[in-house]
Amino acid sequence: QVQFVESGGGLVRPGGSLRLSCAASGFFLDYYAIGWFRQAPGKEREGVSCISASDGSTYYADSVKGRFTVSRDNAKNTVYLQMNSVEPEDTAVYYCAANLLRRRCLNELRGYEFVYWGQGTQVTVSS
Repeated sequence: QVQFVESGGGLVRPGGSLRLSCAASGFFLDYYAIGWFRQAPGKEREGVSCISASDGSTYYADSVKGRFTVSRDNAKNTVYLQMNSVEPEDTAVYYCAANLLRRRCLNELRGYEFVYWGQGTQVTVSS
């Protein structure tokens, strides 16, 4: 049974940092492109970042570029999202998921291509 579990969320002040983790069981994360998405209350799901399996290339939404960094630890079968200089607009539930169609990220995140969504982890940016 495939299961993705996100963790690392919490309450953080503007300008602070958090590191989110996406751990998989029953699935090898290093075989596929892995995406991070977020959804804020009353808003549509937004693609945040992606890391490729083929060459480790990455994609970032303009809203997080320069502040967030995605990485993977294949030995731990875990993908991370380092969030720096967070802003109140980053408040959302963050999810990870796998793209079984691609090993390499596109320059956009098509949510419908991703599967094995976890339960998400809440990130709240507030002073």
